Amino acid sequence: MGTERVISAAVVGDVMLDSWLHGSAKRLAQEAPVPVMSLENTVDAPGGAANTAANLVALGARVRLVGVVGDDECGGTLLRSLHLRGVETDLVTVPGRRTAHKRRLVTSGQLTARYDEEDLDGIPGHAERALLARLARAAAQADVVVACDYGGGVFTPAVRRALAGVPLLVVDAHAVAAWRECGPAAVLPNFAEVVRLVDDGVDPPDRPAYLSARSERLLELTGAGIVVTTLDGEGTLLHRRGRPPYRTYARPAPQHMATGAGDTFTAAFALWLAGGALPEEAAEAGQAAAGVVVRRQGTAVCTRHELMRALRRHEGTVQSAESLAQLLDEHRRRGERVVFTNGCFDVLHRGHVAYLEEAGRLGDVLVVAVNSDAGVARLKGPGRPVNPCEDRMSVLAALNDVDYVTEFDEDTPERLLRMVRPEIYVKGGDYTPEMLSEAPLVRSLGGEVRVLGYVRDRSSTAIIGRMRATP
Repeated sequence: MGTERVISAAVVGDVMLDSWLHGSAKRLAQEAPVPVMSLENTVDAPGGAANTAANLVALGARVRLVGVVGDDECGGTLLRSLHLRGVETDLVTVPGRRTAHKRRLVTSGQLTARYDEEDLDGIPGHAERALLARLARAAAQADVVVACDYGGGVFTPAVRRALAGVPLLVVDAHAVAAWRECGPAAVLPNFAEVVRLVDDGVDPPDRPAYLSARSERLLELTGAGIVVTTLDGEGTLLHRRGRPPYRTYARPAPQHMATGAGDTFTAAFALWLAGGALPEEAAEAGQAAAGVVVRRQGTAVCTRHELMRALRRHEGTVQSAESLAQLLDEHRRRGERVVFTNGCFDVLHRGHVAYLEEAGRLGDVLVVAVNSDAGVARLKGPGRPVNPCEDRMSVLAALNDVDYVTEFDEDTPERLLRMVRPEIYVKGGDYTPEMLSEAPLVRSLGGEVRVLGYVRDRSSTAIIGRMRATP
C-alpha cells in the first residue's frame, strides 16, 4: 500500500449477526428421517456490513459502522461482538424491528441447514433521518466510504443520494444498477448479479470471456470508475476504462467455507484503494485476504499481518539475494522487523518446524538462508546433502511462518547478512551467542542475536544416520 498512515473508513449498510451452531448427530428423529443434532457450542460473529467493518479493523483501519439494528437480544450480541473487535459503532436502534440473524447448523463438520430471521422492509422515516445524520458525520471524517447493500432495507433512495459525490465510494451491492446515479469509485457485483444487470439472454459457458466482452458495458451500466466482478472460486475480473480487464486468481475452497469471503475482499480492496494503491494492486490484496478466510471455519477476518504474508507468497517466497534485499527495503519502509536464520535443512523435521515457528514470532518477516549443495558437502562431508537445494528451499517455502527463502554458497552467511541487515539474527541449537562467528557482524549492523531452543534427537544428521543404519 502506498502509505502507512492509519486509514479512516466509514462502513454503512445492512448489518447482521452470523451464528454457527456446532454439534454432532448420532441418531434419527422419531418424527421424521432427519438427524437429531446434539448442540455442543455456538459461535457468534458480525456478518454483512458488520463483517466488512471487522475486517477493516483487523487490516489496520480506523472504522465507524453506520447501520440499523432492532431492540432485541440479537442486536445486543452483535454490538458486543463489534466492540470486542474494535469497531466504533453508530447504529440506529429501531424498536420492533428484528436485527438480521443468520444461523447455520454444522453437524460433525458438515453444514446441514441455515435459517434466517430478518426484516427486509425499508427503514421507517425517523430511523432514516437518524441514519442520515450519523452517516454525514462518519463520511466527513473518512478516507473511504464502503456501502454494503444486501437488500436489508437500509438503503432508501435518500440514503443513496446522501452518498453521491463521496470522493471514494466503494459499493458492494446485490443490485448495483440502483447506485449508478451516485457515480461510485468502484462497485463489486458477483457474477450472477452481473448477468441480471446485463440481461442479454446469453448462457455463458466461459465466465471470464463473457465478462471481458462486456467490460465497457458494465462500466456504463453501473456508472462506476471500476467494476470488480467476483467469480467465486475462479477469482475476479477488474474492469476500468481504457484498459483490458485484469484477472486475479483464487485457490479453490469448499463453498461452505466461503461465508463472508466477499466482505473480506471488499474490506481489503477498499483499504488498498484508500492507501493510494492501483486498482489492480487493490484487487490482488482483496483476493489474497479472501484466500486467508476461506481456509477457516465460520465467519472470519484477515489480519494485516496475514494479508502481508499472503501477498509476499504471491510475489514469490524463493528469491535471489539481490531481489530479496530490495524487497526487504520496502518492508523496512513500512516499519517491519526482519528476522534472519540460516542452515542446511537437509531433512526437514519437527525440530526445524518448531524452531522456525518461534523465529517467525520474533518479528514481521522471516528470511531463511539455505546452504547450497556444495556448501552442505563442505560442512557435512561425502553423501550430503540427501536432498538438493531446490527441493530443500521448496519445502521451507511451504511453511506458513517462512516469508522468504534464499540460497548462499559461502561457508558463513556473512555476505547475505550485510545485504539483509536483519533486526534479529536467530540460530537454533545448543549454542550461546558468543559461539557464533557471525554475531559481531550482526551487532555492528544494529541487529540482535538470539539462540532458540534445541530439540534433542531431532537433527538431520541423526535422522539420516538412523536411516542408513536400517537394513
